[in-house]
Amino acid sequence: MGRGKIEIKRIENSTNRQVTYSKRRGGIMKKAKEITVLCDAQVSLVIFSSTGKMSEYCSPSTELVKILDRYHKNAGVQKLWDAKHEHLSNELERIKKENDSMHIKLRHLKGEDINSLHPKELIPIEEALENGLACVRSKQMQCLKTLKKNERSLEEDNRRLSYILQHQQQLAMDVNVREMDHGYHQREREYHPQMPFAFRVQPIQPNLHQNK
Repeated sequence: MGRGKIEIKRIENSTNRQVTYSKRRGGIMKKAKEITVLCDAQVSLVIFSSTGKMSEYCSPSTELVKILDRYHKNAGVQKLWDAKHEHLSNELERIKKENDSMHIKLRHLKGEDINSLHPKELIPIEEALENGLACVRSKQMQCLKTLKKNERSLEEDNRRLSYILQHQQQLAMDVNVREMDHGYHQREREYHPQMPFAFRVQPIQPNLHQNK
C-alpha cells in the first residue's frame, strides 16, 4: 500500500519543523553534490534556517562569487549589487583617509614633519602636547600617592607584627621563669624532710649553781 500524499504547509510544531528542516537540507545538499559529479554542472546552494543559520554548497570547480557574476550577466541584473558595492567602497575610502590623517597627526605630535606647517597649525599641536603632559603628570602623582599609601600600610603591618612577636617572646620568658621558680620550690620542699639531724645549743659559761 503506497504512502499518502503529504500536504505541503508550514509545520506548526517547532521540534518537528527543525527535524524536517535538517532532513530536507541534507537531502538537497546531497542532490546538489550528485548533479555536480554526474553532470559536470556548476552548482551553488545557499540556505538560511528560520533561526538565521546559513548552510551553503558550491561546486569544487568554481566559487560563489563567480556564479553570482554569471547570474547577474545572464539574468540582466548587473545593477543589483552596484549600490551596496558603492557604499562599501565609499566607506573604505573614508576609513582610509581617517587612518592617514591620524598617522599624520601622530607624526606631528612626535615632532616629525612640522617644518612645512603654518604657525597657526602648531598651536593645536602644542595644546595637545601640554594636555597630554598634564594628564601624564596627574597619573604619576596618583601612582605616587598610591605607593606612599601602600608604604604606610606596610609599615603599620610591620609594627603590628613586631609588637605581636615581642609580646609572644615576653610571654614565653614569663612562662620559663615561672617554671624555674616552681622547680626550685619543689626541690626545696623535697630536701627539708630528708635532714637526719638537729642542732642543740650548749651553754658557753659553766653552770654557776653547780659550783655552789
